[in-house]
Amino acid sequence: MNTNFFSRFKKQPLPSLDQPIYVISGLPRSGTSMMMKMLEAGGIPVVTDHLRVADESNPNGYFEFERVKKLKEGDFDWLKDASGHSVKVISALLEYLPPQYEYQVIFMRREMNEILASQKQMLAQRGETTGNVSDSDMAKLFSKHLEHVQGWLAKQTNFKVLSINYNAILLDPKSDIFRINEFIGGNLNIEAMAQVLDKSLYRQREDSSK
Repeated sequence: MNTNFFSRFKKQPLPSLDQPIYVISGLPRSGTSMMMKMLEAGGIPVVTDHLRVADESNPNGYFEFERVKKLKEGDFDWLKDASGHSVKVISALLEYLPPQYEYQVIFMRREMNEILASQKQMLAQRGETTGNVSDSDMAKLFSKHLEHVQGWLAKQTNFKVLSINYNAILLDPKSDIFRINEFIGGNLNIEAMAQVLDKSLYRQREDSSK
């Protein structure tokens, strides 16, 4: 990718780790792994255990941390060391993050039909099925869930939220990378972040002719 438009930005040292926890969230298959990789390239350390390895669905890795799945059970102790780090937390688990920390959430959005298609393909590659729920019903469930989560986030004084559209950042990354850099604090390596974006991985693309 041509990153000449970043050349005028001087890279600076990252601030100290006395910072919020940077949470990457969204529906499954909405681009959260890509954003984790972008932040890692930009200079933000990531919270991951590498237990879920890269595969055909996510060739660059999932950047997951298994203990996130235990937030419902009150497994919060690891968060005290997550200041200044990014961690992936799916939207369904955001409400379980404890209130004593400050969070900056990058919330990934993606065309719903692409999310559903990508989820189906990933499950098929694992030999799993999507069950008897139709795409139409699943889209309604996801949309209702997103509406609930966005409403909840808006009421939280310890959360700041930046929405990033997966479709838009892949097609024209310039403005969104600037927005992410400003949201995080202005010290990211934005050239390295741009290099992470790989349009060849943009599968299940919505047909723009429709």
